Amino acid sequence: MAGKLYIVPTPVGNLEDMTFRAVQVLKEADLILAEDTRTSSVLLHRYDIHRPLQSHHKFNEHQTVQLVKERILSGLNVALVSDAGTPGISDPGFLLARTCAEEGIEVQTLPGATACIPAIVSSGLPCDRFVFEGFLPQKKGRQTLLTALSAETRTMIFYESPYRLVKTLEQFIQFFGGERRCSVAREISKLHETHHRGTLEEVCSWFREHEPKGEIVIIVAGAQPVKSEKKKRYGGGEEEIEES
Repeated sequence: MAGKLYIVPTPVGNLEDMTFRAVQVLKEADLILAEDTRTSSVLLHRYDIHRPLQSHHKFNEHQTVQLVKERILSGLNVALVSDAGTPGISDPGFLLARTCAEEGIEVQTLPGATACIPAIVSSGLPCDRFVFEGFLPQKKGRQTLLTALSAETRTMIFYESPYRLVKTLEQFIQFFGGERRCSVAREISKLHETHHRGTLEEVCSWFREHEPKGEIVIIVAGAQPVKSEKKKRYGGGEEEIEES
């Protein structure tokens, strides 16, 4: 009988954010796959988890995914964790989840920590509809994507390195306009968590003078919907209808 693949979120900051179920799954797994075994070892030690640990990251997942699939098919229950947050969300995990799903292996993803949801809820910007963009392309396709996103009406979520934050905010000003509202969340769930809110121009100016550090999530308000006039016929006449 085949085993299962468990995708297990881990804390993005405070280790106390670990769920009871996540701890139990890791304690019962036959094998734990970790993005960085050194980082995961700290978490496993904190919760007294002693299971076989194997490296699984973006540089080796294409070579190991078939072997892991075969081990699950042989009956092993495998748990996948990343350094922080939910595997597959800007972290390794998609390839293994897809491979197992296509093979008919049961894939169970536990609810848990991710940086993007606390960041958007705390931003004060609309969070009923949003689009998650993760890390923008560094070069090829970046400007094309930013041009397309300039008309996006939903709130947008981006991940960014502190070393590239100011440059990215400057590009947002160029493509979205300096008056667009935003929030930059730093070190979610950690001791020095901060949120800087304002226009893109204001927030960018602040970070030009204060060197950013830590994990960064940028929340940007969507564009205002463009109003258009459409004509609708009723019998022989026409009525002007304004839609937003």
